[in-house]
Amino acid sequence: MSEQTQLKARSPFAEAFEMFRRNHAAVAGLVILLAIVAIALLGPVLYPGNPFDMVWAPFTPPGTEGYLFGTDYLGRDLLSLLIHGARVSLTVGLAAAFVTVTIGITIGALAGFYRGWVEEVLMRLTEFFQVLPTLLFSMVIVALFGASLMMITIAIGLVSWPAVARITRAEFLRIRELEYVTAARAGGVRNGGLMFRVILPNALPPIIVQAALMVGSAILFEAGLSFLGLTDPNVASWGQIIGSNRQYILDASYTVTVPGIAIFITVLAISLVGDGLNDALNPKLRER
Repeated sequence: MSEQTQLKARSPFAEAFEMFRRNHAAVAGLVILLAIVAIALLGPVLYPGNPFDMVWAPFTPPGTEGYLFGTDYLGRDLLSLLIHGARVSLTVGLAAAFVTVTIGITIGALAGFYRGWVEEVLMRLTEFFQVLPTLLFSMVIVALFGASLMMITIAIGLVSWPAVARITRAEFLRIRELEYVTAARAGGVRNGGLMFRVILPNALPPIIVQAALMVGSAILFEAGLSFLGLTDPNVASWGQIIGSNRQYILDASYTVTVPGIAIFITVLAISLVGDGLNDALNPKLRER
């Protein structure tokens, strides 16, 4: 039996896993991402202490006095801030992606399933949010309701859902006309069941890919808001480290560069995993 025949004989999940495993860049991204997640979960245990403690003189260069990444403008250990901030940044990314996907799936599913005036109204709403300047809109939301992590997460989700809604709508328009959906409708399945038990599970692959990429986008978004000073100063995140040290970028560039590199590596790893998922979950690529 040829290798292509063996792939076709497997389940779609096994085929997707095999495609992902063969993508070396995606596997490398997954390994890096798992390492970052492990640091976020275990770092505070392995490197205990309050990251906001002033442990040494401000702007101590990296490697001096036993501080690997040096200290920031208040004399806080930059390594401790990075380790504790990893959990916050990843949590914001995941939570914002969840908000984005929830809104996007709801809007896109209703528009793609019901068509007609429902689709017209919802897609005009989607276009309205899509043309809004996302950074400015999120800044207004955070400025009005407070710079807490929850409000930052909600703001990111509120400005990022149109892409998910469009993908969901396109998938629903394609799937709703297929034979098994027609058979389910003839069998008496109600509209809610058709949308969320029949159509949505088969529309998930591109949505999963978009959700994975949204995690990285949300981390970047939070860093951008923090750089502008719209962040919770009482919570350590990579964006908060950059924002609080932005005034000293010329005098002590490492205080901004180090968390910036952490964000870059994390977003790159998420992008590689997202590209790998896109290739693995795309049935057209599996048929090659």
